[in-house]
Amino acid sequence: MTSHSQSFAYGNVSIEALLEGSGPLVVMVASLGRPAEDFNDLSRRVAAAGFTAVRPQPRGIGKSAGPMQGLSLADLAGDVAIVVERLASGPAVLVGHAFGQRVARMVATTRPDLVKGVVMLAAGGKVPIPERAHEALSTCFDLTLPDDVRTENVRYAFFAPGNDPTVWRSGWYPEVANMQRATTVGLDRSDENAAQSGGGRATSVDAWWAGGSAPLLVIQGLQDRVALPENGRLLKAEFGDRVRLTEIDGAGHALLPEQPEIVAAHVLAFLRGFRPPEN
Repeated sequence: MTSHSQSFAYGNVSIEALLEGSGPLVVMVASLGRPAEDFNDLSRRVAAAGFTAVRPQPRGIGKSAGPMQGLSLADLAGDVAIVVERLASGPAVLVGHAFGQRVARMVATTRPDLVKGVVMLAAGGKVPIPERAHEALSTCFDLTLPDDVRTENVRYAFFAPGNDPTVWRSGWYPEVANMQRATTVGLDRSDENAAQSGGGRATSVDAWWAGGSAPLLVIQGLQDRVALPENGRLLKAEFGDRVRLTEIDGAGHALLPEQPEIVAAHVLAFLRGFRPPEN
């Protein structure tokens, strides 16, 4: 099954999305400074199961373009919302990875009419990122460093011990990451930095934490050093039966390339829960 590209323009913004399959809409939002192609494997599995898999490219990647300064998380949520609006006759399930799950939760908060469920892969937000992990995460985007140094930082920030970080040797967009960091409090070392870096208007965690009122599937890697597993446990404790929490051993912050089959199995089970029973 092949994918095709479609662009969605509004105002001075144009968002490219990769589309695959047919059926109910599943929209996948990539991680910090990462492209939509990170979802290639999951997209194929979702499309094969009878859904339309849609992967919007963040501003600054592929054909997606728009202002990169002075943005809030709501602006990035609007980029996703316009894709859902133009493609769907009804609400979609959103799948967000790492930073992407912040965007997905913001869409569910600001446009609940467009969202019937949210899948959060590597869901961070409230538990602070440890200093060593934060340093490694930031260094992943320094393309001037030797490959071996960057690979070691990718390994530490994103991959569980024993997993191969070289699968993410490419796909790093520093300008996109800087733009995204500036939209949300907590990704820089202080709230002040988050508010000022890149000229953004940083959105507080409380504005998007609840993800509206949609059902939530939280998938956490037990070896995640950036979005610590305690974040998922906080969500479950706070929202109870609205949250389905799955913790996966042998997975870090990258999660998708580390445990693709396990992640897909849980995502597909969640998606099938929205389908009416067959007669």
